[in-house]
Amino acid sequence: MQKITADMLIEKAVSLLEAGTISRVLGWKKGEFDYDVTPYVFADAESLKKDFVFDDFCGANFSKYLVAETRKAEGKVLVFLKPCDTYSFNQLLTEHRFDREAVYAVGIPCEGMADINKIKEITGDGISSLTSKGDKIVVDTIYDGEKEVDFASVLAERCVSCKSKKHVAYDELMGDEGDITDSARFDEVAQLEAMTEDERFAFWQSQLSKCIRCNACRDICPACTCEKCVFENPESPVENKAISDSFEEKMFHIIRAFHVAGRCTDCGECSRVCPQNIPLHLLNRKFIKDINSFYGEYQAGAEVGSRAPLVDYTTEDIEPGEAVMKGEGENA
Repeated sequence: MQKITADMLIEKAVSLLEAGTISRVLGWKKGEFDYDVTPYVFADAESLKKDFVFDDFCGANFSKYLVAETRKAEGKVLVFLKPCDTYSFNQLLTEHRFDREAVYAVGIPCEGMADINKIKEITGDGISSLTSKGDKIVVDTIYDGEKEVDFASVLAERCVSCKSKKHVAYDELMGDEGDITDSARFDEVAQLEAMTEDERFAFWQSQLSKCIRCNACRDICPACTCEKCVFENPESPVENKAISDSFEEKMFHIIRAFHVAGRCTDCGECSRVCPQNIPLHLLNRKFIKDINSFYGEYQAGAEVGSRAPLVDYTTEDIEPGEAVMKGEGENA
C-alpha cells in the first residue's frame, strides 16, 4: 500500500485552494509535542506549509467537526478521511447533520495509528521527540536517551481490530484502496460475555468508577450531535459528576451507549480520548454484536440513507422475550 506523507497532503490541499475548489482545509496541526497533534482549520497555503502534519499520531476522526465547520463559512471545506472515518461521515449524512455539497472529501489509506500510552509504557515519560522509520518508531527521551519501538506493538486498540481499510465515501481517493477486513473486534466482548454476572459487574464498576465526567467521550463521538445534551440540564440531577459508587455513575455511560445504539460506527474515538483509559468502546460493540445476532449483519455508515434495524420494523423481528432468552448469559 502506498505510504501517504504530509507533503503529499499539503500539495493536494494547496492545489485545491489555488483552483478555488475549496476555501479551507480541516487537517492536523503540530502541537507542543510530536504526539500532541490537534485538528485545525487552515485557510491558506502558508499556514499549511508551516504547521500541517500527518503521521502516526493523526488518529482524530474529522467527521463530527464538519457539523459545525460547514456552518461557519462559505465555500467547501476540504477534509482528509481515513477509511474508518468515512463510515462516520456517511452516518452523519444519513442523519442530515451537514450539507454534503459543502465538503470536498479526500480519502487517504491508513495502516493504523500509534497509541502514545502504549509507547510510554515501554519508554516511560519524558518523551522529547518521536520519528517514524519504517516499522519502527524512534523515541528520544530526556531521561534514557533514544529507544526504538516496534510500531505493531504500540498500535491503537481500534486499529488492531480495524473493521475496514476500504473507504465508503470520498470525492477523490489518494493512494490505494483497501478491503473490508476480517476483524476480531468482538473478541473482547465475547470474553466479557463469558464472565459471570458478578464478574461483569465488578469489571464495569472498576472501569466506570474511574470516570471524572469530563465529557470527552460525548464531545468527540460522531453519533452525539444533539444541540442540547440531557446531561447539561441544570434542573437534572445527572448534570454533574456523582460519587464513584453511585448508580448515576454508571447511568451516564449506559444512557450514552443506548443513545448511539444502531448508529455507532465503532470508530473508537470515545476510548481514544478518555483520560482515564476506560474501554468505553466495549459497551458500543456489545450492542453492535447483539444487533448483528438478532437482526442480521448491519454496519452503520456503510451506505448513506441506510436505516438501522432498531428504527425499522419487520414481521421477522425477534420478539423481546426471545431476545432475552437468546442473550441470557451474554450481557456485557
